[in-house]
Amino acid sequence: MMTQEMMELIEAAGRRGWMMEPAAKRLLELAGCPVPRYAVARSREEAGKAAREIGYPVIAKVVSPTIVHKSDVHGVELGIAGDDELLTAFDRLFALPDCQEVLIEESLRGTELIIGAVMDDQFGPMVMLGIGGTAVEVYHDVALRMAPLKEGDVQAMATSLKARKLIEGFRGQAPIDMEALAACLLRFSLLVMDLEPYIASADLNPVFCSSKGCTIADARFIMKN
Repeated sequence: MMTQEMMELIEAAGRRGWMMEPAAKRLLELAGCPVPRYAVARSREEAGKAAREIGYPVIAKVVSPTIVHKSDVHGVELGIAGDDELLTAFDRLFALPDCQEVLIEESLRGTELIIGAVMDDQFGPMVMLGIGGTAVEVYHDVALRMAPLKEGDVQAMATSLKARKLIEGFRGQAPIDMEALAACLLRFSLLVMDLEPYIASADLNPVFCSSKGCTIADARFIMKN
């Protein structure tokens, strides 16, 4: 069910054509989807305070209405271990085109998955699960199901992936928490149903999953024209 705050986030993104990451994270958070601890900073002082409250190491990301793909402009700094590194990263990111603020968030580890959605003209909202991270465009290892998902759909989607061993546990790595992945996907699929009138697609990549849970590390919503 959409709240007033969710509608405000959607309306603001609709004017731009896409939803910037802090707003996307907040939308997911309001829907009950797991996101990292994060804060936005508009100054070096705010960045330092946010990082110390979250706890090092942290990640810093550019937030700009004209930068949709952060990797294209080296708009992400990983593994920031202390204040000096953070301030250097903040200065570089804040100098990128039209940067409004810098997103500071906790560092995550685990198997990188992608969760997404598209609004199909024939079938309506479709939810995607696949192997994520930077390899997503290389392997195209994904599974699709119509929303809303049922709990059994998540297991079927995971089992159908060619790289399912990464989920089941590979070379001594513990299997990921399938209950956490199912909960994340089910909540996301319900959100997608509510967002059908407003979005063209959604891209949650990467979603870090481990034996301890799943967390959405990056998110982007593309709005309908």
